[in-house]
Amino acid sequence: MRNVMKLWLGCGILLLSGVAAGQAQKAPVQPMYEAKDLDPVVLRALEKWPDGKLDTDKNHGGWSYEEGVLLDGMAAEWHQTGDGRLFSYIKAAVDRSVDKDGVIHMANGGPFPVDGHSMDDIEMGRSLVVLYRVTQDPRYYKAAKFLHDQMQKQPKNASGGYWHKQIYPNQMWLDGAYMSEPFLASYARTFNQPDDLTGVAEQLLLMDTHMRNRGTGLLHHGWDESKQMDWANKKTGLSPEIWARAMGWYAMALVDVLERMPATDPQRLAIEAVTRRTLQNVMRFQDGQSGLWWEVMDKGSQKGNYLEASASCMFVYAIAKGIRLGMLPFTAGDNVTRGWAGIQKQFVKQDGTLSGTVSVGGLGGSPYRSGTYDYYLSEKVVDNDSKGVGSYLLALSEVTQRERAGDLLRRSRGKTVLIDGWFNSQKRKSADGHEELWHYKFGDEANSGYSVWGRMFQQYGVRTETLDHAPTAADLKDAAVYIIASPDIPALNPKPNYMDAESAAVVEAWVKAGGILVMMENDSEHADQTHLDILSDKFGIHFNPVTRNRELNDSYVNTMVKIPAGVGGIFRQAHIATMKETCTITVSKPARVVLTDKGDTTDEGDVLMAVSQVGKGMVYANVDPWIYNEYTDGRKNPLGEDNFAGGQELTRWIVSEIGLH
Repeated sequence: MRNVMKLWLGCGILLLSGVAAGQAQKAPVQPMYEAKDLDPVVLRALEKWPDGKLDTDKNHGGWSYEEGVLLDGMAAEWHQTGDGRLFSYIKAAVDRSVDKDGVIHMANGGPFPVDGHSMDDIEMGRSLVVLYRVTQDPRYYKAAKFLHDQMQKQPKNASGGYWHKQIYPNQMWLDGAYMSEPFLASYARTFNQPDDLTGVAEQLLLMDTHMRNRGTGLLHHGWDESKQMDWANKKTGLSPEIWARAMGWYAMALVDVLERMPATDPQRLAIEAVTRRTLQNVMRFQDGQSGLWWEVMDKGSQKGNYLEASASCMFVYAIAKGIRLGMLPFTAGDNVTRGWAGIQKQFVKQDGTLSGTVSVGGLGGSPYRSGTYDYYLSEKVVDNDSKGVGSYLLALSEVTQRERAGDLLRRSRGKTVLIDGWFNSQKRKSADGHEELWHYKFGDEANSGYSVWGRMFQQYGVRTETLDHAPTAADLKDAAVYIIASPDIPALNPKPNYMDAESAAVVEAWVKAGGILVMMENDSEHADQTHLDILSDKFGIHFNPVTRNRELNDSYVNTMVKIPAGVGGIFRQAHIATMKETCTITVSKPARVVLTDKGDTTDEGDVLMAVSQVGKGMVYANVDPWIYNEYTDGRKNPLGEDNFAGGQELTRWIVSEIGLH
């Protein structure tokens, strides 16, 4: 595990929490949201294409890039709604094609076509990585590794660029950027193969070098390095026109890969530069009246051209994400607002139908596709194309995050949320055999992880990082948020690293200088309290060695905690939270009670939350790490609790406090 990256200056927040995440229980899964809480386009997809069984393409929900793009959108929406039905949808769709041994089968039941070397067939691998990270089921790893190994055999042109397919020798298509590179980047981060990210970056940069039109700054759909294809310019090898969806594939690939690149990656600055330039040029060609984009991007005024849905959704997604990642100025938010309004007005019908998507676009082949202006306008425009719907859901996910973040994005973008990997340094072996930190980590997508909470922070433009050693003043001065989750006990980690006086002094000084400390603890059966109190006692907060809120006989009734609206100035709405096997807090000055088991702010009941202002900093304490994935990602909500919504409010409060003390 590499050391923490020191990126941006800022005050800090420290969160400490502790309890081993519970294992899966026998309680039935209940939907967390009523139908009215989901976007109509999402609802239509769930109802009309159950388990991803598409009726709009030749594969009918089999292994295909059309299916994969839809599932990408479902995953993005699951992350932003906490609705577990969307995860179940992804899993059911993938499980139709991947057997118990991790072998991929196509829609016709036959094996994956290894000789086709088609980058389109790689795209759905993104869903495999999602499923592996959440379930830790090795069959999804086996299937993902198969696709990864396939890409190592993908033919390349003389410059090192992937052929789009075996049948298209020496040709790079922009489509391929999205079909393969985000999957390879996800695989590299999940299975600790940083060298693969270098190859990913090289492919994207190669496209920018050879396919960009120097006049418009936009990229042509295809490039034949051999210049042998009839559609290829005999000097440049480029196809004739700028097809909007091809540009959309490339724009989405850039921001998705960038999101997965460590700040220390040697190619990151180059990818950032290409991303900025690409998105700025995309915005130049946004239609001023409708806020949308044209099928042939740079010829909006030409006869026969039309505004196209899938590309417009792709650009809204990429621009909004580019702003969140710090690649674009905040003024680009106007482009997002106008684009999203145009999509709603022109393409979305009341029943959730998404109209206006061109069904296909390609080069060469039989029947022959010339790549000319007239060719692109000759392809059918259809309703409810899965590529368009998937792109719409991706755009929706980013628009949702923008709406939640609001003006706080300006204050928080570029700050760092630092989670501890020292006081909780539990490790597990991944399916490929490498060791990884887990348990209350942002990178842990399983029940035990804090990946949901990490994304809640990320919607404010915050970077999430891990600290794998005892905190120093140098580490903390560059952090906006520092989370120590579930300090280890010997029963969970044979070699625990305990909080000590030296580390506590470092953290205390940091808080007094303006940091915001948030402590979330649990009972001593699952986490260290004795040593943690060396730190917490400094702020008038003492965690007591008792256990309450036990789950009894598979009943969750005792674990439900009522959070009243307005409590502590933190939660604007009322919530029911799962807080299982908790301790209690004893409060002394300067701390104050935020919530007791009586649902109030007195100290007459058992204290569950407390706040303390110390110097220029703030301390928040909780008796449970309740925002961990098991009860927050919507796959398991036995009594309809809303940890997701409550976690969103807590996160917003934390972010809103940055820089105020």
